Amino acid sequence: MCLSAFLSPQAWAVTATYTNSSQAVTLTGLGGSNGVGQSRISWGSCAYDGTHTNCTVSAPYTGVGGGGTISMVLSYLGNGTSPFLANSISPGNDQIQFAPFIAGSSVMVSLQENIGANVQFLANLQFNFNFHYTSATCTGIATASCAVGQVGLTPGATITGTVYGSFDATPAIQSVITASSYGAFNAVAPGTWMEVYGTNFANVLSQTWAAANFNGNAAPTALGGTTVTIGGQPAYIDFISPGQVNAQVPSNIAAGPQPVVVSMAGGTSAPYTTTVNVTEPGLLAPAVFDLAAGQYVVALFPDGVTYVLPPGVTTAVPTARAKAGNTIMLYGVGFGSVTPNIPAGQIVTQSNALQSTFQASFAGVPATVSFAGLVGNFVGLYQFNVVVPNVAASDTVPFTFSLGGTKGPQTMIIAIGN
Repeated sequence: MCLSAFLSPQAWAVTATYTNSSQAVTLTGLGGSNGVGQSRISWGSCAYDGTHTNCTVSAPYTGVGGGGTISMVLSYLGNGTSPFLANSISPGNDQIQFAPFIAGSSVMVSLQENIGANVQFLANLQFNFNFHYTSATCTGIATASCAVGQVGLTPGATITGTVYGSFDATPAIQSVITASSYGAFNAVAPGTWMEVYGTNFANVLSQTWAAANFNGNAAPTALGGTTVTIGGQPAYIDFISPGQVNAQVPSNIAAGPQPVVVSMAGGTSAPYTTTVNVTEPGLLAPAVFDLAAGQYVVALFPDGVTYVLPPGVTTAVPTARAKAGNTIMLYGVGFGSVTPNIPAGQIVTQSNALQSTFQASFAGVPATVSFAGLVGNFVGLYQFNVVVPNVAASDTVPFTFSLGGTKGPQTMIIAIGN
């Protein structure tokens, strides 16, 4: 059988094709319905390291780095039965798909190249795997029915044998949005933060930039071997994982359709076209602030710890209603240029002011904005200091904003008291 990432064919593909494995793979049927069965996977040779059980299937391969040895390691917590399950496609078919993994489990593919390099790829939950047996034997079912699908439909039946196939290590982009906690828009803008989703983006579970990744005040354009470009220009990367990369769009990117490309050790993705607007403003309003009453904008009192929320709505943070005359602080991304100019990818170290006019309104009543600009010691984060106007008290006061006279797209509320 074969193990391959279920990705669209691409000119950028980096594929390792392997022959008969050195270890066997066994599927034990758990039953199913409508022609779709489920099996438990026993994967190659297993060893317990005191925390995880690591099960390995290896084989010689060709196609990447002059060929070598491929090792595919399924890892799970504890020393018990494998939690890895697979769903079959149909009774007579030998193709299956991994069921979602459980917490603490992973699949690591390593290519030990003949030239001496060892490159690892960490699979994620979006991976589908196909299996094809080199030769297989079955128990619990008739010899003529010895197929992955029939085994999955037959509780207790097994199919076992060595495997062959290919592994496609190419990154593949599925979507690009602005930072999800700041609106998650489908278009981006110079200097804003974007989230890129897909597969094969990194060979680590996750990594966030640290001080060592900066060159002075300049943010990194590569993290853990992963890079992102948009419109051919390098973006600034602050987080990577196999399925997600967070990056800041460079300042001088042109408006209009632009290609986004992710590269890592497994190759380079096909370009994914996203729209670049001059600005794409969004205020911080994450899902955790989407409460029963509605989506609250994140607003802080000047103490920096108390949030503008109805008292008692959460015990996780201090909360209080804002009152007329209070100054509160809001945060955002994608609001455009400041004066003096501070380009993307730079830690803010100087006072600045937003070039476009930012206006905040409470239930339609305009507020005084005492500051609008980039936050010191951060990269690409805007702050707005707003004086609460005199409006009727409510825990669901509609909150809106505009930039340069254009209303922002988010629908938010805020808690105002007397």
